[in-house]
Amino acid sequence: MYPAGACTWVTVEGMSDRLCGRSRPGHFRGVTTVVAKLFHIVEPDLAFFGQKDAAQAAIIRRMVRDLNLPVEIVVCPIVREPSGLAMSSRNAYLSAEQQQSALVLYGSLKEIQRCCQSGERNSDKLIAAGKQIVAADPSVRLDYLEIVDPDTLEPLPAVNRAALAAIAAFVGTTRLIDNVVLEVLE
Repeated sequence: MYPAGACTWVTVEGMSDRLCGRSRPGHFRGVTTVVAKLFHIVEPDLAFFGQKDAAQAAIIRRMVRDLNLPVEIVVCPIVREPSGLAMSSRNAYLSAEQQQSALVLYGSLKEIQRCCQSGERNSDKLIAAGKQIVAADPSVRLDYLEIVDPDTLEPLPAVNRAALAAIAAFVGTTRLIDNVVLEVLE
């Protein structure tokens, strides 16, 4: 995949430094490069990505559009443990106690969703409500909690249309991510 001396990268400017890209510089450059190479080699009609990695899916969707790649990106729903914890290979690094603490990620997103469905539209107020849930467990260290446009990943000051509430936090040394799509109900 990476020939000796390779110096070519695929970067989706502007989007790759948002959400997880801010905490992990260069991460999405690596993702888009390897995915573009795989699409070139395999030439799929469809490619499936998980909603849990919403930023990655949005960036791949933009890359496909910008490069006129003949592949349809299909985003699959988040699969959750019975507890609500988003399934991830990283969950294996969590002790039983840490798995309990990790539930505040989804809990904060559900609180944001509840407040939004109750009529709150101000993103700062919604984020503050979610942060209160995270703050209840001092063993969880928040990386980010944002409300963004699901296509551009740009922060939204208010939820007046579909929006993405996204969170990343450390539980012990394990970094976890989760998100929910906020729908505006009239």
